[in-house]
Amino acid sequence: MAFSSTVRTLFRLLLGLIAAALLAGLGGWAVLEAGWYDAGATRQHFQFVHTLLERGMHQSVRFHARDIVAPPGRDAVMGAASYKAHCQQCHGGPGVAQGIIGLSMQPVPGPLVDASRRFEAKELYWVIRHGIKMSGMPAWGFHLSEQEMWAIVAFLERLPHMTPDEYRAADPGGAVGGDGAGQAGRDGGQANATRGKLALTQWACQACHLIPGVTGPDTHVGPPLKDLAKRRFIAGTLPMGEENLVRWITKPHEVDPATAMPQLGVPERDARDMAAYLLSQ
Repeated sequence: MAFSSTVRTLFRLLLGLIAAALLAGLGGWAVLEAGWYDAGATRQHFQFVHTLLERGMHQSVRFHARDIVAPPGRDAVMGAASYKAHCQQCHGGPGVAQGIIGLSMQPVPGPLVDASRRFEAKELYWVIRHGIKMSGMPAWGFHLSEQEMWAIVAFLERLPHMTPDEYRAADPGGAVGGDGAGQAGRDGGQANATRGKLALTQWACQACHLIPGVTGPDTHVGPPLKDLAKRRFIAGTLPMGEENLVRWITKPHEVDPATAMPQLGVPERDARDMAAYLLSQ
C-alpha cells in the first residue's frame, strides 16, 4: 500500500509539473503574440537577465576554445590597424568612445580594455573568429586571415597597459588590415557545400534571400533561392551552372550593371562553396 501511495504521489507531481510547463508556455506565447514584450533597443534587459546571459557566454567561450593553441610571435602592430578598423566602432579604446552604432546597441558592447584579463588568448581568438550570436558581435573568420585575427588578440593583450596617448599613437598611418577574404577563403580544394552554407550566412545572403536550410528574416528583397538548379538562367542572362553562379556571386555588376545585387567582394573559394550548396537545394 505504501509503495502504491508513493507512486500515485509521484504521478500527481509529474502531472502538476507538466501542467505548469504547459501554462508557462501558453503564457509566454500569449505575451509574444500580443506584442507586450518591448523589443526596442531603448529598453534595457533586466540586470539578472544580462548577468545570466553574460555568464552563459563566458562559459560557452571557455568550453569551445578549450583545444585551441595560441601561436607564438603574434603581431600587435598589425593588430592595432585591424582593431581600429573593425573593433573600435563598437568597443572603443583607451580614451576613445565607441561609435554611434556601438553606443546605441542593446546590450551595449563592453569595452575591451580589460578583455585580456577576463579571457585567455585562445578564448579571445575564438570570439573574434566565431562571434557571439544575438549580441551584434560578428564572426570575422570569413573576412580576416588567421594572422590578422591573432594580431588583434596580441593587441588586446597590450590594451590594459596602454594610455590614451599610446592608443592614439598606435597605427599612426591608419593602415587597415584585411582584404575581405579570411584564411578559410584562401584555401584550395574541392567545393564544399557544408562550408558553403556557412559562407552564405557570413556574407549575409539571407538578409535579402530566402535560402533553404538557412535561418533568416522573411525577406523578399531578392528572389528566393530554393530549387536554383532547376532554373534555366541566372539574372535572366547567364545559363544556370556552377561557373556562371560563381561569376554572378563574385562579379554581379559585370554581368548586369543595373542589378541591385551588391558586389560584396566574395572570394572565389567562398563563392564556389556557396554555389555548391545552392545548387544542391
